Amino acid sequence: MSTHKIRWGILSTANIGMEKVTPAIQASPSSEVVAIGSRDAAKARAAADRLGIAKAYGSYEELFADPDIDAIYNPLPNHLHVPMTLAAARAGKHVLCEKPIALSASEAEQLRDIPKDVVFMEAFMVRFHPQWHRAREIIRAGELGEIRAINAVFTYHNVDPGNVRNQADIGGGGIMDIGCYPITAGRFFFEGEPERVVSLVERDPNFGTDRLASVLADFGTGRQLSFTCSTQAAPHQRVQIFGTKAKAEIIIPFNAPANERTAITVDIGSPVDGSLARREILPACDQYTEQAEAFTQAVLGKTPLPYGVEDAIASMRVIDAIFESEKTGAWARVAR
Repeated sequence: MSTHKIRWGILSTANIGMEKVTPAIQASPSSEVVAIGSRDAAKARAAADRLGIAKAYGSYEELFADPDIDAIYNPLPNHLHVPMTLAAARAGKHVLCEKPIALSASEAEQLRDIPKDVVFMEAFMVRFHPQWHRAREIIRAGELGEIRAINAVFTYHNVDPGNVRNQADIGGGGIMDIGCYPITAGRFFFEGEPERVVSLVERDPNFGTDRLASVLADFGTGRQLSFTCSTQAAPHQRVQIFGTKAKAEIIIPFNAPANERTAITVDIGSPVDGSLARREILPACDQYTEQAEAFTQAVLGKTPLPYGVEDAIASMRVIDAIFESEKTGAWARVAR
């Protein structure tokens, strides 16, 4: 393994990898993208040429076998996250895998077979953006008082039947794709796990995917997360954190624009229109680059990651409970 830079291989030519994550990894000071693999050799070569990557492989297996690759980024469709992550890890590669990590918690538990010397992380880039860290600093400092509620919304509009997000059999749907972000927000800012959830889910009659869902999660001791996610609504996102003294809001919590400043507001509720809320401006950054750099520092043995296999399993347990509540119409316990 390189002692200065981690050499990455990109698994597939998925849009998120080509448009956002791979360029962000290339911008990481401790990273170098050296190869890309696809089941279509021509697509791999075209993507490599476009992004200035030296090697292109026509199979995932060839990518895993390359001794010059230290780490793999896996942005494949959801049903391939676990099997391809395990294949890469067994080949001795560290793995950064897109969310959601699996189709269920039981499938995610297979990742416990990853060799102990392999660094693994589920790719929730939001946890590396300074705005999320600043919001948690404000909470920990007590400025909001006791945190009682978190409210989140994440929506977009996509009715393309060919899009993987609209294919139920491979893990499509809003809860898997974007509902996982409010879940992550609740776990991040409450610094704990929910005990039970209840959900109201509406499914697309043709796709079979959840296109609208509202969820209430009980984190115990009077703490609640409520969120709505939709794949067929006007695009919007927000995270509001309510305490006994004040409310904080992350203005663009999930898709923070790359290399642009972002904002957090803190409001004591007087006046109620928020016109006198304090506004903090956070420095420009690319949260995908921040994520890549944190991952590479862990691979280099310099700074351990706070998130690993058990964190990914815990997230999937919440999603499992949401779907269980959809079936029963009642509260569902989150497994431990």
